[in-house]
Amino acid sequence: MLWLSEVLLQHPEVESFDDLKQVIAQKAAGGERFFQMDIKPPFIDTPPDWEDRLEATFTAVR
Repeated sequence: MLWLSEVLLQHPEVESFDDLKQVIAQKAAGGERFFQMDIKPPFIDTPPDWEDRLEATFTAVR
């Protein structure tokens, strides 16, 4: 299971919501099957519908 908090801890180079979406897409392409959003991304550009956007990014690759 892919946890958003773990992604953020493992990838300190991520500095924006768009960077985060790229990492999530890479994880999905790498074979992750489940994605859990346990925290809100701490970026200034995080949109109000961030959960929908991250879920769409994750499922679009699979």
